[in-house]
Amino acid sequence: MRGLTSSEAARRLSQDGPNELPGDGPTGWFSRVIDVLSEPMLLLLVAAGAISIAVAETLDGVLLLSTTVVVVATSVIQGQRTENAVRSLREMTSPPVAVERDGVRLALPARELVRGDLVFLAEGNRIPADSVLAADSVLTVDESVLSGESVPVAKEAGGDRGLWSGSLVTSGQSAALVTATGHRSRLGSIGASLASITVAGSSLQREIRLVVRVLGAVGVAAALTVTVAYALTRGGWADGAIMGIATAMSLLPEEFPVVLTIFLALGALGMSRERMLARRLAAVEALGAVTVVCTDKTGTLTTNSMTVSEVLAEPGFSTAEVAAAAVLAVPDDPFDPMDRAFLVRAPQSGAPRRPVRTYPLAPGVLAHAQVVDTGGEDLFVVAMKGAPESVSALCRLDPDERRRYLHTVETAAARGLRMIAVALASHPRDVPLPTAHHGFAFRLVGTAGLKDPLRPGARDAVDACARAGVRTVMVTGDHPATALAIAAEAGIETEGGCITGEEVSAMDDRTLADRLRVSSVCARITPEQKLRMVRALQANGEVVAMTGDGVNDAPALRAADVGIALGRRATDVAREAASVVVTDDDLSSVARGIARGRGIYDNLAKTTSYLIAVHVLVFGMSLVPLAAPGLPVVLLPLQIAMLELVIDPACSILFQMEPHDPELMTRPPRGRESRMFGVRRAAVSVAQGAVSLVAVCAVWVWGSSRGDGDDSVRALAFVALSASNLMLILVNRSWRLTALGTVLTRRNPAVAWTVVANLFVVGALLSVGSLRSAFHLGSVSPLEVSVAGAAAAAGVAWFEVAKVVGRRRGRPGPLTRP
Repeated sequence: MRGLTSSEAARRLSQDGPNELPGDGPTGWFSRVIDVLSEPMLLLLVAAGAISIAVAETLDGVLLLSTTVVVVATSVIQGQRTENAVRSLREMTSPPVAVERDGVRLALPARELVRGDLVFLAEGNRIPADSVLAADSVLTVDESVLSGESVPVAKEAGGDRGLWSGSLVTSGQSAALVTATGHRSRLGSIGASLASITVAGSSLQREIRLVVRVLGAVGVAAALTVTVAYALTRGGWADGAIMGIATAMSLLPEEFPVVLTIFLALGALGMSRERMLARRLAAVEALGAVTVVCTDKTGTLTTNSMTVSEVLAEPGFSTAEVAAAAVLAVPDDPFDPMDRAFLVRAPQSGAPRRPVRTYPLAPGVLAHAQVVDTGGEDLFVVAMKGAPESVSALCRLDPDERRRYLHTVETAAARGLRMIAVALASHPRDVPLPTAHHGFAFRLVGTAGLKDPLRPGARDAVDACARAGVRTVMVTGDHPATALAIAAEAGIETEGGCITGEEVSAMDDRTLADRLRVSSVCARITPEQKLRMVRALQANGEVVAMTGDGVNDAPALRAADVGIALGRRATDVAREAASVVVTDDDLSSVARGIARGRGIYDNLAKTTSYLIAVHVLVFGMSLVPLAAPGLPVVLLPLQIAMLELVIDPACSILFQMEPHDPELMTRPPRGRESRMFGVRRAAVSVAQGAVSLVAVCAVWVWGSSRGDGDDSVRALAFVALSASNLMLILVNRSWRLTALGTVLTRRNPAVAWTVVANLFVVGALLSVGSLRSAFHLGSVSPLEVSVAGAAAAAGVAWFEVAKVVGRRRGRPGPLTRP
């Protein structure tokens, strides 16, 4: 191998471009804001805010416009994440590298490397570009950042000599010839894949956007209809316009996008207290729908650090002697994780050792030997550790003994252990040292089994997900035997066998999707295949959460419904690609996140049910007077504004603070096809509002039949309407427990504040003369107030009965399936 000339390197740099990942360049914030504001949902928020301010609801208008600012800022930040991910990938190739140019060794920025450059690598170096190893060298390389393989792999002549950009040299030194740079490298292909993946909004976002559009259109049409009908039946276009505005206010669905934003933002804040950072608000809700958790092994289920878990001593030696002999073969201040594992198992003690000479890995000899001066008068100690095949051959075992030994090693390796053989020899001080390993008379001492141990809490997390009906699937680049062993230890289902990367390559997407229905362990999987597997699971109707921490996980993290980066060990690329970052590296946080996501969705569903019901009630009371010209109008814009002072805090604060149902994590996940505004829930919600409307109308008619004045009838109906609003709040706190049962078992301070505030406002409107006159309300007697309250309670009584009946039938709520 020879280096390039400067002129040839310049020509290739001009032809191929710099050794960095491609990017479209940063997008200006102004362009991002314009893109976000073009969304119909955002335009509706702005319009709703403007209308609210126009009809003197300044507080609501300011709140809506402030929410728009929050949504825009969140979306702009989200749009920046892909650029950050690609930038993080690019920075992995930025350190200077030793390269030969014009026959001279130089230190150049990695971005200036080109195809054909001769680079020099040593222990601890990050490989700057895809390369091929020099023919007479051996390196061990940690490729976990790309492959997920937790154990460093050997690169040598006659075997795998390919070095991948982004990998880490753990031992050895060598020259290498650059074969691919920039986007043509294996790391670059991941960056291109990551940049090409788009993240769609959640199904809930799309669903609420559709509902908002439909209700907005209906509200506008109803407002125009009411304006014309009122003007024709009661006279006066000005009064008709006022009633039309009241009708629009009663149905305008401005709360829906506000509630969604507030719930997700406060949910994300709550998750952060549990060491989970939501980088995308939609992920907070999507966590509750997860049906499959795809987890990487290295650094996710395991600690990504090697430990000596088993020692097999040969006859005449103890396990402690095997560990001590392995330590003698460890260089000072080792970089290799397996060397550090031996030091943890048997720390150096007693007389100081002094390394005399080292025999590194060599072509055909995957073993490291070290001559050590331990203070003996006549002899040096020679310690060796390495692959059992190489060490047993250097120990000159007879054929039968060697077959027995290697069979024992293979049996242990099937349990997911990385087996390292250890041998000892001695050499006289006054005799020259041999030039290679073969010059020593080694004796086999024993074998150590190393493993990347299971992370504490991983088994509990898998079990918690299983109880919630969420399947855990391991997707790793590690060896199948290791993957199956760790899966069994973690409690992941292994009866379906293991799918290998080779098998995935031979499958079409449909076959892969079918296989993933029964298999929960996947090994030797490449980054491209991880992405295919996420897509295949989604094609099966699964809502996929993907956990990981390496560069190899980034495309799958980005494509999954919920990408979860396990934080402290996660690369910047993984963090930027993920929608959630777990800052404590604890897989059990995923189970907690699923529980919180389910709770947020459940409370959001209660809120939407309440909003539908109360809008049906208020909208109905805006329309009913048109059919009865002889009776007084109940709701004017000012009265509706007062009701909104109760409705808005109830849906945005009270329901958000509602404690999560403890039974949520014992139910199956709702899945991808579930709809919050499904036929059953919508029907029950509309029925709530319709029955309450009947109750309020009954009070309205009853008051009119008593001969009271219009203002007194309006006041009586307003009391009934306010009481019905409170009743709808109380009964929707739980669709499983009755309102009384919920009050007794679930503490929510916002409930008391809402009830007290409502009673205070209504009492003030009825008792303060100036307020009563301003709101066109008359006086009502205690008897009439009692009748209005009883009617409101009667309007929701059927729903309470449905809860009791549904619970006795084993259903979680009225007219809903488990």
